[in-house]
Amino acid sequence: MSGQTHTVDKVLAAFLAGGHVLLEDNPGTGKTTLAKALSKSVGGEFRRVQFTPDLLPSDILGVSVFNPRDQDFKFHPGPIFTQVLLADEINRASPRTQSALLEAMGEGQVSIEGKTHALDDLFFVIATQNPVEFRGTYPLPEAQMDRFAVRLSLGYVSAEAEVAIVNAQEQAHPLDTLQACISTQQINELKQQVKNIRVSDELKRYAVDLARATRSAPSVQLGAGPRASLALTRMAQALALVQGDDFVTPDHIRNMAVSVLAHRLSLDPAAKFAGLSAQDVVADLLKSVPVPV
Repeated sequence: MSGQTHTVDKVLAAFLAGGHVLLEDNPGTGKTTLAKALSKSVGGEFRRVQFTPDLLPSDILGVSVFNPRDQDFKFHPGPIFTQVLLADEINRASPRTQSALLEAMGEGQVSIEGKTHALDDLFFVIATQNPVEFRGTYPLPEAQMDRFAVRLSLGYVSAEAEVAIVNAQEQAHPLDTLQACISTQQINELKQQVKNIRVSDELKRYAVDLARATRSAPSVQLGAGPRASLALTRMAQALALVQGDDFVTPDHIRNMAVSVLAHRLSLDPAAKFAGLSAQDVVADLLKSVPVPV
């Protein structure tokens, strides 16, 4: 991804940390391309679901079909039974369909017709949504947002990077020739290495202090819960691994704080009307919460 190194690092960190990613940005910024590039690079099974208003939960989870020959129902798994799932334009589906992902993202399993089905150990959701279109969309509820480890934005690249993108696609799309560079076994080993990245007690407390500070911040109706503290710590470990470090530093936590915490906050109407964003709230907390030395 030309000109998007920092965002790619965070996506890789979420993948290795066992989290899920929400990519929220304007059309044409490369959200779907990034998801496809990740799935091809890791050589995992990839499925894409285009979310639409008429999409049903069974279209994602699967359905049992009656077999007249055997006089029995046979379960046909849906696209959620994969390793990398691209939930494209997730906010176009109804809340009922969005909620079908809650158990899968939170617990790595789905319950269908009274039976529990385990998902692959590498199960990873990378969802996209367009923040500038509101007609025919359904905002993700707080419970759904909390299942995403990070919310990221690609943004527009520099003019030089955009020229490089145009040149790269002059004859064919680079994704057509992209090959897997890592096996699923190696991915599992890296996921284990994330857990072994050292985090001092002071930095664990720093991550907790940042999450707790959102609960008493002015203009915040709903702050980040303990799941956010866990996500921030684990994402900092994964980012350290991606960047080749053996231990977590305050910078790793600070670099991940807005991406991990902001989308979990609910601001009061007056703050929204005044133009305050959750990202602004977290950025202010990074200035006020003491950094361990």
